[in-house]
Amino acid sequence: MSYPHGFWITLGGALLAAEMLGAGGYLLWSGIAAVLVGLLSWVLPLDWAWQGVFFSLLTVASAVAWWYWLRGRDKNAAQSLLNQRGAQLVGTHAILIEPVVNGIGRVRVGDGTWRAVSDTDLAAGCSVVVIAAEGVTLRVRPL
Repeated sequence: MSYPHGFWITLGGALLAAEMLGAGGYLLWSGIAAVLVGLLSWVLPLDWAWQGVFFSLLTVASAVAWWYWLRGRDKNAAQSLLNQRGAQLVGTHAILIEPVVNGIGRVRVGDGTWRAVSDTDLAAGCSVVVIAAEGVTLRVRPL
C-alpha cells in the first residue's frame, strides 16, 4: 500500500466512530493508537510489521495507563450523597412542628416533615440543627 498513514488514520477514525455508538470505552484506546500510528507512519517511513508493533504497544500502554488512572481516581472520589436525602440534610437548620417528648418529635425541613429524635425534650417552634440521619429519622439538637 502506498499510503499506510491513510489506512491507520481511517482505521482510527472508524474505531472512534464505533466508540461513539456505545462501546463503553473499549474502542477509544485502539482508535487513538491507530491515529497515532498513522501520524507516526506519515512522518517516518515504517514497515508494516513495525506499524503493527507500534499499534499494539500504544493500545496496551494507553489502556493500562487509563486503568491505573481510573483506579486511583475512584479511591480519591468523595462519597456521593445522591439518593440519600437524610444525609444531605445534615447541618440544615429547621423548626420543630411537634414538640420532642420522650426523645421523639417532628421537624419541618423545606417543604417536607421528618421524624426527629433528640436527647432532650424541646418545645414546638424551637430552632434545631440536623446533626445526623438514621434512615428516615433525623437526629437534631437545639441551636
